[in-house]
Amino acid sequence: RCFEDANGRDLKQFRLWYAQSGTPVVEAKGEYDAASQTYALTLKQSLGATPGQPEKKPMHMPIRLGFVAKSGRAMPLTLDGENATGPEERVLELTAPEQKFLFVGVAEEPLVSLGRHFSAPVVFKTGADRKARAALMARDTDDFNRWEASQMLATDLLLEMAGVAQSGQTPVADSIYIDAIGEVLARAEDDHAFAAQMLVPPLESEMAMAMTPADPDAINKARVTLIRDVQKAHGARVAELYGKLELKGPYSPDAEAAGRRSLRNALLRYLTSADDEASAEIAYKHYTSATNMTDMIAGLAALTRMNSKRRDEAFTHFHDRFCTDPLVLDKWMSLQAGSPASDTIERVRGLMKDPHYDIKNPNRVRALIGAFAGNHLRFHAKDGAGYALVGEIIRALDAINPQVAARMSGAFENWRRYDTHRQSLMRGELEKTLKKENISANVFEVVTKMLN
Repeated sequence: RCFEDANGRDLKQFRLWYAQSGTPVVEAKGEYDAASQTYALTLKQSLGATPGQPEKKPMHMPIRLGFVAKSGRAMPLTLDGENATGPEERVLELTAPEQKFLFVGVAEEPLVSLGRHFSAPVVFKTGADRKARAALMARDTDDFNRWEASQMLATDLLLEMAGVAQSGQTPVADSIYIDAIGEVLARAEDDHAFAAQMLVPPLESEMAMAMTPADPDAINKARVTLIRDVQKAHGARVAELYGKLELKGPYSPDAEAAGRRSLRNALLRYLTSADDEASAEIAYKHYTSATNMTDMIAGLAALTRMNSKRRDEAFTHFHDRFCTDPLVLDKWMSLQAGSPASDTIERVRGLMKDPHYDIKNPNRVRALIGAFAGNHLRFHAKDGAGYALVGEIIRALDAINPQVAARMSGAFENWRRYDTHRQSLMRGELEKTLKKENISANVFEVVTKMLN
């Protein structure tokens, strides 16, 4: 109230953000008129019904936006009726279910960058095609929107590639995305940490939330192929950057050094994407030359994908070096549990016999079994071996630590998102857990909610 009085603003509608549940959706549609050099932007908001709130009122949404020219230059935003040329970025206030904003003096059809600086926690639906997303990914001046455009473009592409993989064919990455990544690599030295984030495509677990039904094998095939296709197209630039970013001298925790490490480690994923013996040598050298834990872990993570003697040598060396530090050995176990290799389940069962592992210690369980449950490809192995392993641990853990067992059960939470075969296997594990003698109230509640 004091803020309203001081600024002369009525924020009654704005307070609906605190009274109405759900995430609003804003649909945006633009029409450019080259003759009059105007751009009409229509924004339409909606908020789905939720329990106890079947009907929602329109919210007061501050939406920051910018116009980007084909050259990447920022364009002025002048609303119809304004005498002076507008700023290159401004906030529109969307208060009605649907509003139209007319911009004048727009020299060319712009790329619209909506929701800059995460100005409103909404889902934007713009209908932008791949070319528009690639252009924003390469040229938008707002970092969040550049990253968001890259994730949306990659998600769309990966879904298409996964569909191709399901049909038994070999997927190929769209050149639109490959070219956009080329522009990211060209500007990578502007902001190392940001470039590192731009180079990471959506995770397999994230893709599973976008695909119905989710196919872990097809998703993995698509993502691996996408990374390899980027490397084929831009291998020279990747190698050049990787070499330039090597830090020599004492370790520094400052932001600049951290950004260089982050980008170099992201580039390592592309350099070693072939997963062959040459890749293993690159990853092994990265590990052995590392002067800090971040780089060591990156080298080990790359090696987990490869069937090479270098993998075993590196993991043995890491274990022996840090054998007296249980928290570091937790990472040693987690990396192996997260491997996409076909023998991961056998390795996890072997690690369960390692002296470091203790089912009575929650940290050890989370480090090994929790990491494996987050391994989208191998946890969802089609033969059900991953489900059986985690289900077995949950039932054994229930008698020792019901709270941890209940949290571990969350690995099966999204069982309905997968194909009928995997659904049947996961449901079987949940039902087996529910039938366990003397099941704890914690696990009983969690599993019952999942099945209902």
